[in-house]
Amino acid sequence: MATPKDFGFNEDINMLKDSYARFLSEQATIEKLRPSLEGTEDPYHGQPRVPFFDRDNWDQTVALGMHAVAIPEDQGGIGMGLVAATALAEEIGRYALATPLTNTLLASFILREASTDAASALLASMAEGLRVGLALYGEDGDLGPTSTDVQVTGDTLHGQSWYVTDAQKCDVLIVSAAGPSGIDLYQVDVNAASVTVMADTIVDLTRDQAHIQFDGTDATALTTGGQGADCLQAAMPALLTLTAADIAGAAEWQLQTTAEYAKVREQFDRPIGFFQAVKHPIVDMMIATDETRSLVYQAAAAFDFDRDDAARCAHLAKSSASDTAEFCANRSTQLHGGIGFTWEADVQIYHKRQMHSQFLFGDGVWQRQQLAALL
Repeated sequence: MATPKDFGFNEDINMLKDSYARFLSEQATIEKLRPSLEGTEDPYHGQPRVPFFDRDNWDQTVALGMHAVAIPEDQGGIGMGLVAATALAEEIGRYALATPLTNTLLASFILREASTDAASALLASMAEGLRVGLALYGEDGDLGPTSTDVQVTGDTLHGQSWYVTDAQKCDVLIVSAAGPSGIDLYQVDVNAASVTVMADTIVDLTRDQAHIQFDGTDATALTTGGQGADCLQAAMPALLTLTAADIAGAAEWQLQTTAEYAKVREQFDRPIGFFQAVKHPIVDMMIATDETRSLVYQAAAAFDFDRDDAARCAHLAKSSASDTAEFCANRSTQLHGGIGFTWEADVQIYHKRQMHSQFLFGDGVWQRQQLAALL
């Protein structure tokens, strides 16, 4: 089935996107984040950074139903597809939002690929506001569906999961673990006594990351018979597309903010935007952002309407997005001059978020390697 010319952005999805954008515009997301950063300016000698989590924002997000967009109606959700979720992810990136909503959207698409009662029950709990994290990968950073350092014995988990994003914002974890039948997914209470969350130091100021130790942790099987790897493989295009959408939203903010600054910052009695050395990089930022957004929308539409082409489109989107993240981050900081490097500037917050997003689920080089294998 061919993807629609409008990428599936119908009236309902456009209203959803506009509604969420208006909500976030009233939230002062960066202003709320800043107090949590005080005293942590020096990553080597400063105080440990406490992950920022605006619980009021999350409660309002749940009240609006945004968290349930990709949860099937049978489990109490809205039952929309990846196009709708992508619209929300783009706004999350535009406002550099520190939120468990991203993981909720990612987890929704993983669980939708499972066919067990436990997976359905977890989706139903998520529809009521349960926050879910993803503990899927081993220390070597392999992004394949069989990458895990966690072993399952009976109904308990042993080992470590690595690179767990926003681990300190979640209630439960979806853990990938190896057992006699292969890779399966398990639900774990993050606050269990046998679970140790060890925070990682990362450059991103809007997210937290951790590696997690499981010592005989009780777990509920979300898949059986080694079907976990299949679920992860099937959901990977959605994970890539949502991450790329976040990058596209942040890149749009960097583009607009840099263009506005170029209009008011003067040098040699002229706005710096007058000079070609400033004009051309801003135009290049616009081209890169538009390219990424187009590929993101195509990938989301392929996942919803033409699943056979979903993997190819998703790798294209994340490849473009990773390159755009680096390019727009560097140019926005550079064109803001000395101000862009200061701790007080919002530019550095977006720059650091983009650097982290660039490598989430694989950078541009890795995406192109996977794409080449498909062609």
